[in-house]
Amino acid sequence: MKPVLSLVLAALLCPVAAGAQMHANPVTDTVRQQLQRESKNLGGAAAEMPADKYAFRPTEPQMTFGHLMMHIAQSNVFLCSKISGMAAPAQAKLAETDPKTTLVQAVKASFDYCGTALAKVDDSSLGDEVEVFGGRKMTRAAALISLSDDWADHYSAAAMYLRLNGLLPPTAQARK
Repeated sequence: MKPVLSLVLAALLCPVAAGAQMHANPVTDTVRQQLQRESKNLGGAAAEMPADKYAFRPTEPQMTFGHLMMHIAQSNVFLCSKISGMAAPAQAKLAETDPKTTLVQAVKASFDYCGTALAKVDDSSLGDEVEVFGGRKMTRAAALISLSDDWADHYSAAAMYLRLNGLLPPTAQARK
């Protein structure tokens, strides 16, 4: 009976072991997949908003759409640099009043940089500390989660701004 039990256990555990080998970096691989999706969504939102609406804000206390795009570009570069340990590229100083083309390009460039910076990050260093906003320290895992959360938060804001201007956000548009 023991040999049968051993065979059953081996049969059950082999796929688990094989799966573990196939997914050596499930956290960082997932964030890199999200990066691909959010680059299209946020870049698409930046392109979709007309230039004359970059000064739009739903209410006075909220940031303008231009400020949101500036913030996305800056926070992407900052967080991806901290997570990867790769030096941030020199960036021209951005302002929320910059032309749409400047802000769209900055968003695109920030996602391109994140793609390069995160390409070499793996799950083996998720417990390492990185210094983020205001000198605060957090684990690399927490910084990756913050980056992912930022993309979701920023896209939901951008989608709302677009809809308030009668436009469909990228995820609501018909697939081409």
